[in-house]
Amino acid sequence: MTTPAEPSRPRASAAVRRRRTLAVLVVVAVAAGLAWWLVGPTDDGSGPALQPSTSTSAAPATATPTAIVSPTSKPTAEPTSEPTSTAVATRGTGTLVTVPGEVSAPGSGPRTTVRVRVEQGVDVDPQDFARQVMATLNDPRSWGHGGRRTFARTDGAADVDVVLASPATSARMCLPLQTFGKLSCRSGKQAVLTSYRWIRGTPEFPELSVYRQYVVNHEVGHVLGHGHEQCPGPGRLAPVMQQQTKMVAPCRPNAWPFP
Repeated sequence: MTTPAEPSRPRASAAVRRRRTLAVLVVVAVAAGLAWWLVGPTDDGSGPALQPSTSTSAAPATATPTAIVSPTSKPTAEPTSEPTSTAVATRGTGTLVTVPGEVSAPGSGPRTTVRVRVEQGVDVDPQDFARQVMATLNDPRSWGHGGRRTFARTDGAADVDVVLASPATSARMCLPLQTFGKLSCRSGKQAVLTSYRWIRGTPEFPELSVYRQYVVNHEVGHVLGHGHEQCPGPGRLAPVMQQQTKMVAPCRPNAWPFP
C-alpha cells in the first residue's frame, strides 16, 4: 500500500527571516558589550592597558634644552589631601621637558644631582612637581638620613632623572615591565612616575601627599641600588621598598626609608 506523502512545511517568508537575523545580531552585540565591561582596565594595573585616546600619537620621548634660572622660593611639601577620582589624560605630547632651575644641596654627605623632567601635556605644574620631589629627597627621613648623601637639583646631566609622564608614555618608557600606565618604575637612572598615580593616588594610602612622598622615595631608591622588600609583620610600618602601590597590608603605609 502506498504511504501518503508527508505534507511539506511552508518556508518562512523573507520578512520573518530578516526579523530572525536582526534578533541574532542584537544578542551578539549585547554579549560583546558585557564582555568588554567585565574585562576592561582595572585600577590596580593588573588588567588590560589603558585605551588609547584619539589624539595624535606620541612622539619619541626627548628632552628639550632649557636655560638655567635661579629658583625664587624654597622647596615645600604639598598640603595633605586625600586620594582623588580625578580623570587623567591617557597621553601627553610624548616630549619630556626639563624643569629649569638649579637648587644647591642643603645637607652634608656625598652630593647626588637630580634632574626633573615633565612630559608636555600632563596636567601638573612642572615647578611645583620639582619642588615636591626635592623636598621629599632632602627630608631627614629620606635617603640622605644622617649625612648619607644630599641632593642638588640641576637642569643639566644628572645622577638621577625623576620623570613625570602620562600613562601612555610611562608605559612605553618602563618596557619590558608591564605597568599598564598605572604603575611607576625605574628605567636605568630614570625614576619614571606615572601621572595616573601622581594625580589620583591609591586606596592603599589615605593621604595623597604621603603617597607622593612614597613613590618618589621608592623609585629613586631603585636608582640608588635598592631592591624590593616585603612586609616584616602585621601592624608594622611597611619598608619604603615594599610595593605599597599594589598592597600595604598587613603592614601600615610608610613613605620614608628612615621613618
